[in-house]
Amino acid sequence: MKKQVVYIHGGESYKSHDDFLEHLRTTELWHMPKEGESSGGKWTSSLQDELGDEYEVILPPMPNKQNAKFEEWKIWFERHFEYLHDGVILMGCSLGAMFLAKYLITNDLPFKPNGIILMAGAYRLTGFDDTDCADFLVTPNEVSVLNEKYHNIVIMHSEDDFVVPFEHGVALSQALPNAEFVVYKDKNHFLIEEFPEIINKIKAIS
Repeated sequence: MKKQVVYIHGGESYKSHDDFLEHLRTTELWHMPKEGESSGGKWTSSLQDELGDEYEVILPPMPNKQNAKFEEWKIWFERHFEYLHDGVILMGCSLGAMFLAKYLITNDLPFKPNGIILMAGAYRLTGFDDTDCADFLVTPNEVSVLNEKYHNIVIMHSEDDFVVPFEHGVALSQALPNAEFVVYKDKNHFLIEEFPEIINKIKAIS
């Protein structure tokens, strides 16, 4: 039986439909080619190849990621449960990490994961504008229940993250003192082409 890795990608969430429409009208077209920049993909596109045939990598396309709703993601995530088995590693980045954190504190899994990796997630902190992503936000104190429910929790955050301030990773690590807090200086919001460190970490906790 292959070792399983499930990765929940990021996304965006808006308080109202009008806010979402305004975003569509005004946001930069980040996906367009830019002169002088590499056209290579994100590290997740090579995750299966890097881990090898011993692993099965599952990258569920979460619903409506440009204007995500927690309940929709919950339904879709649970649709995958019949295919997952004990020992799976659950990973989430950005909104995906926020989704996993909220889901895991409010629901029980029908399988036992070998590890949980939460990358660059945001949490409800004093002074943080949570207007748009409130559907996914929980406080670090709420996440602290995971200390008792799961082992091999890994928190990853980069000091130069330009989307979610580094203080969110620090706050989560303080709420989960048994977790491993992996700090990077130059991985931004993990929007990078190569990430050999994550391969090593997955293999270490598999």
